[in-house]
Order: sequence, then structure tokens, then C-alpha cells
Amino acid sequence: MPIVVIGGHSRSVGKTSVVAGLISALPDFRWTALKITQYGHGICSANGEACDCATADHAWAVSEENNRSGDSDTSRFLVAGADHAWWVRTEQGRLAEAMPRIRQILAGTQNAIIESNSVLRFLKPDLYLTVLDPQTADFKTSAQTFLDRADAVLLHSAESSKSPAWEHVSLKPVINRPIFAIRPPQYVTHEVTAFVRERLSKP
Repeated sequence: MPIVVIGGHSRSVGKTSVVAGLISALPDFRWTALKITQYGHGICSANGEACDCATADHAWAVSEENNRSGDSDTSRFLVAGADHAWWVRTEQGRLAEAMPRIRQILAGTQNAIIESNSVLRFLKPDLYLTVLDPQTADFKTSAQTFLDRADAVLLHSAESSKSPAWEHVSLKPVINRPIFAIRPPQYVTHEVTAFVRERLSKP
């Protein structure tokens, strides 16, 4: 049961597009896709809406996506061709509580692809790709923590005259890893697809 994890240094850098792109490019893998979202205080993990519910009641929630409209990220996974798609929501710092359910889902899959950085605290995937956009200044702590575990980097192409917007972030941990240039809206190139297929085909 190979597991691929797709992470990134910030919101809106294309993580969901990479997951959907790989699902579409590698349909023979019969993917089960999971998106893990961690919310801050005042947001309910049960439905992602603002609430004042007790923490103990709604610390985490896991639901299977059945909508194929493409209106949500997990729905996009189904539209791309995933056999199953799941949305995992937890309060910040409480992903551990949802891991037994996540492991239960993973145990019944042929191949799994997970959109998350933080899940790397609890499992070792067969492949971890991180998406980096030099023009997006925010760099999540979780992305920095696990940068040295990335098997490859998907790097947004940028104008050569522009310097990275990141401050106090070193890319030395991935300097010797494969780096694939991506240019939205094409987030998954033939080179990326070939790399993933080759890595997952190794015994």
C-alpha cells in the first residue's frame, strides 16, 4: 500500500492541484485521496464553520466525499479519477487523535495520496513531494520542519529578476533533491508523473 504525501509551504500554492493532477495522470494506481485540514480556535472540525462548540465534542472529524461536482477540493479528487476521497478535519495540534481512523482508511487502500504536511509526524510515506512558490512569503513551520524529508520539490517558475519572498528560510535541505519546475495551471508535468511512477514501482 504505497502512500504519497503532497505538502507545501503555504496555502494556495497548488497542493490540491498537484494531488488532482497526479490522480488524473496515473489512473491505474486506483487512488484513495485524503485532504487533512487543521483549524484554529473557533472553527468547528466537524464542518469547518465558525462555532463555539466544546473542544472535546468536535476535536476531529473524518468524512468521505461523494459529491462529484468539483466544488470542493475533495470533490476535485473524485473528478480527477480517485476511487475514494476523504476530508479529515482536526483542531490545530490534535491530528494525533484522528490518526487511528486515518490508518484504518489507509489499510483498505491500493494506493493513497494525502494532502498534508503535518501527517508526516505520524507516518513515513513512500514518497513526499513539497510545492514551493518563491513569490509567496508565508512559510509554514510544518513545511520547514519536514523540508529535509522531501523526495522532490515542485518549484513554481518565476521571473528571473524577482528574488524569493521568503525570509530566513534555507533550501539547503533539498539542494540535492530533484527539483521540477512547474508553471500553473500545469502543476503536474510529464517529468513529475514519470518520477512518481518510477519511485512507486520500486520494490
